[in-house]
Amino acid sequence: MTTSNTGTGDVDPAVREELARLRDSIDNIDAAVVHMLAERFKCTQEVGHLKAAHRLPPADPAREARQIARLRALAESAKLDPAFAEKFLNFIIGEVIRHHESIAENGSAPAAN
Repeated sequence: MTTSNTGTGDVDPAVREELARLRDSIDNIDAAVVHMLAERFKCTQEVGHLKAAHRLPPADPAREARQIARLRALAESAKLDPAFAEKFLNFIIGEVIRHHESIAENGSAPAAN
């Protein structure tokens, strides 16, 4: 597929249509990711309250290591960079631990940023 873009902003309507279609899909995926993360954090909040009630530590390094290994394998099978998947999960784990620490200290999760 060729474009007629010569620096003037003119783009073949078929290219513009394909971009719009792909971007709509990306927007739908982004919305799904946000909703899935919200559900995940609802579950981890419950875990945080359960841990606090039973005086369990906010972090579980053995489980975290298993989860990272599991996610890296899933990423590989999905043709996603495992290092990226690990960074993403580490970010989420860090937030979960922060929430669990807050719950353990004062019975509630930190306010959303």
